[in-house]
Amino acid sequence: MKNLKTMLAKGPYRSNDLFRRIASHTSHGVGSPWAFVAALSIVLTWCLTGPIFHFSDTWQLVINTGTTIVTFLMVFLIQNTQNRDSHALHLKLDELIRSNEVARNRLIGLEDLTDDELDELQREFTDLAREKRARRERASRPSGSLGTAHARSSRAG
Repeated sequence: MKNLKTMLAKGPYRSNDLFRRIASHTSHGVGSPWAFVAALSIVLTWCLTGPIFHFSDTWQLVINTGTTIVTFLMVFLIQNTQNRDSHALHLKLDELIRSNEVARNRLIGLEDLTDDELDELQREFTDLAREKRARRERASRPSGSLGTAHARSSRAG
């Protein structure tokens, strides 16, 4: 029980170091051009052996089972890598927000907010963007009655 409390205290993305290293190396390895060439070679070999095995059900089952197992395992490795990258990115952004005196520090840790709180914040940012657009449009319009009269005359002519 103490071990579980220790693991939970370390955060949601803290994983076993051995698994982290394996996942990281595997993720980098399978993302390489050589891994693609190896996978392509396996598929081509399987295709070429079709006539030898008379395109049997077993022949088809071999590739289906192999790809299913590999896909199933890769989902967990990729998810682990993405979780770690996402967590690191959030920490970096939190540090940038914290170090900027103009930024609102309440934006630190947004990933922990509820969906309703995120929706409210999204509405706030949408309103801010709308206000900024309106200010920019007002600033770009000609000022005074001369500009309005000129705009009317150029439309009439």
